[in-house]
Amino acid sequence: MNIGITCYPTYGGSGAVATELGIALAERGHEVHFITYRQPFRLPSFLPRIFFHEVDVGRYPLFEFPPYDLALAVRMHEVVRSHNLELLHCHYAIPHATSAWIAREMLREAGEDVHVITTLHGTDITIVGQDPSFYPITKFSIEKSDRITAVSQYLKDETCRAFGCEGPDVDVIHNFIDPDVYNRDKYPSLLKNQFGKSKPILMHVSNFRTVKRVRDVVRVFAEVNRELPSVLVMIGDGPDRPAAEEEARILGVADSVSFLGKLDQIAPLLAAADLFLLPSQSESFGLSALEALASGVPVIGTDAGGLPEVVRDGETGVLCAVGDIPGMAAAAVEILHPKRWSEMSRLAATDARERFSRDAIVTKYETLYRTSLPAQKT
Repeated sequence: MNIGITCYPTYGGSGAVATELGIALAERGHEVHFITYRQPFRLPSFLPRIFFHEVDVGRYPLFEFPPYDLALAVRMHEVVRSHNLELLHCHYAIPHATSAWIAREMLREAGEDVHVITTLHGTDITIVGQDPSFYPITKFSIEKSDRITAVSQYLKDETCRAFGCEGPDVDVIHNFIDPDVYNRDKYPSLLKNQFGKSKPILMHVSNFRTVKRVRDVVRVFAEVNRELPSVLVMIGDGPDRPAAEEEARILGVADSVSFLGKLDQIAPLLAAADLFLLPSQSESFGLSALEALASGVPVIGTDAGGLPEVVRDGETGVLCAVGDIPGMAAAAVEILHPKRWSEMSRLAATDARERFSRDAIVTKYETLYRTSLPAQKT
């Protein structure tokens, strides 16, 4: 199949999953075309059967805010025609699914067509899509897609609650990991060498938005550190990073917290972690938690959104109420006892590989594509 993929190329779960999906599809012999404004952050410079088409948003004095959605629609139209794409797979409802609908309507005017599949990832439904300014166009874009997938049962239920269940059914296809990449045994202990092998390493990875509650990450760590001297490694960046840095100074743990910024390859760092902290207000899935689990790192998180579908509470991690700092800290200290940690680490890696392996999930997408396309296109 010839497949177009549009995603946000920046640091975040939706872009990571879309890129990894495209790479896996190309390895299976499909031709994959990424259509976006920048090369996705997890896409190497060259891979066989993968092509990147940059969306150029022209600058014109009349436009205070250049119309990216229209430029994207035009680029989609061009790539579909020039490379005979059979489907456009849009990750994130707006503006990607909206642009795909415009491109498809342009194609139909010329007697051509393309199939549109939209994968919902989270804030496109739970935050942005429910804003009154975007609600009607989000609902329209969902209903005009040929097929819809959501990365968790929670997100499917939230989509139906907020927008109704008109239009195509919503298929739940979870995010995935490559078991070979997230194998802690294959990496040297770089972080342990830097911070000392005697101290447990707690880790957090995110885009540091408000929903991630990064101050809570530091607060949980501070309580753990009082009982068990540890270090905290914060990976990522975003608007709430200064707040997390300030919290570390206020609580007197700044010397034990390292902010490493945005990093493309986190598997080698997860391989050295002992515990992963994700005290989010809500997670539509929790890809970073899954990557930690696959690396044998138990997760302390919140019983919110789709995270309970990823973390088995009491088995591969512990889930607490949002904002329950004492509960999370107590659970962290208990897990870090060597015998308990070894047991939970083993269960975490095994469960992640069994339920969320790349091969199984990519096969689900291939099946979705084949059953969605008209018979003559499969």
